[in-house]
Amino acid sequence: MLFEEELEQQAVVEEEQVEETPVEEQPEVVEAPKEPKPEEEKVEKAQYIDFASVKVNNNLVLSITEASKTVDQIKKAEKVTHIIFTALTYLFIVALALVVIFPFYWMIITSLKTYSEITQEQQTFFPSVVMWTNYVYVFQHFNFFTYMKNTIVVAIFSTIGTLLTTIFAAFAFSRLQFKGREALFMVFLATMMIPGEMMVISNYITVASFGWITSSTHTQTLMEAYLAMIVPFWVSVFHIYLLRQNFKQIPNELYLAAKVDGKSDWSYLWKVMVPLAAPTLISITILKFMGTWNSYVWPNLVTEIPQYRLISNGLRESSFQNADLGTIEYGYQMAASILVTVPLFLLFIFFRKYIMKGVGRAGIKG
Repeated sequence: MLFEEELEQQAVVEEEQVEETPVEEQPEVVEAPKEPKPEEEKVEKAQYIDFASVKVNNNLVLSITEASKTVDQIKKAEKVTHIIFTALTYLFIVALALVVIFPFYWMIITSLKTYSEITQEQQTFFPSVVMWTNYVYVFQHFNFFTYMKNTIVVAIFSTIGTLLTTIFAAFAFSRLQFKGREALFMVFLATMMIPGEMMVISNYITVASFGWITSSTHTQTLMEAYLAMIVPFWVSVFHIYLLRQNFKQIPNELYLAAKVDGKSDWSYLWKVMVPLAAPTLISITILKFMGTWNSYVWPNLVTEIPQYRLISNGLRESSFQNADLGTIEYGYQMAASILVTVPLFLLFIFFRKYIMKGVGRAGIKG
């Protein structure tokens, strides 16, 4: 019995030793990559073409089966289409240019014709006798320099006043924060829908209350005539809108940085915003100057004395009327019109890029 117990104990001990013995990890067997079969290599190599080693015949002609046209024929058709389209475009532009230029050409040749040639039934496109004396008559009998002086004075001061009001209003609507700013600006824009003719009566009553026009007890002076023609048009909603849109393109970080440096709104306006908006301001200056130069209705309404009126009013005065025949000397009138038009034409020619640039920048969202 004792012997059997000893055998059982020995067997238990051996089993425990077997369990405690760590099992050796067998190394993983990494299979070597299989070499592709010769047939597979041929298939893979056949999928790629070495274009460097391929030689193409330069005289090869490719064709499209669907259209039955060669590549050269297609290129030729595209070239012909492009030429025709370009020719039609330039023809359209030239036609529009002739429509615009023809009135100026007719004004020039009319200013060099005699009265009999102007009024004859068969009109000519070039004067048979060039009458340079028509321009001499304008300077001798037409009060040209007086009207020109009045026009320049009114145009300059009207433009300066408009620039100041436009800059201040545009800065307020674009940078200053106050209640009702957007609503007030929308009211300003709504006034652009009101025809200018409807403002004539209210403006006339305003300048009459200031005593700037002739009345039964008051005779208008030259200074009062200037004020009546200048002050009512110092504010332009369109110009304010134009400059405001340009001011809104300027990053607000510049304004905050100026505030951190201790700059006031006045300093920031004149040292930062105005220089950056120079193209738009030049556009406003030119547009306002041209508008004042061409104004006719308002100066004719608020001035009673002809010597106080502008050049556009002078062109309709009696200087070009033949008192004996009761007719208008169109040759003299066209000569004076050319002298009036030339300054504006030169102004637009030299500053047209600023007008385009200023208006274009105002149309970009900031």
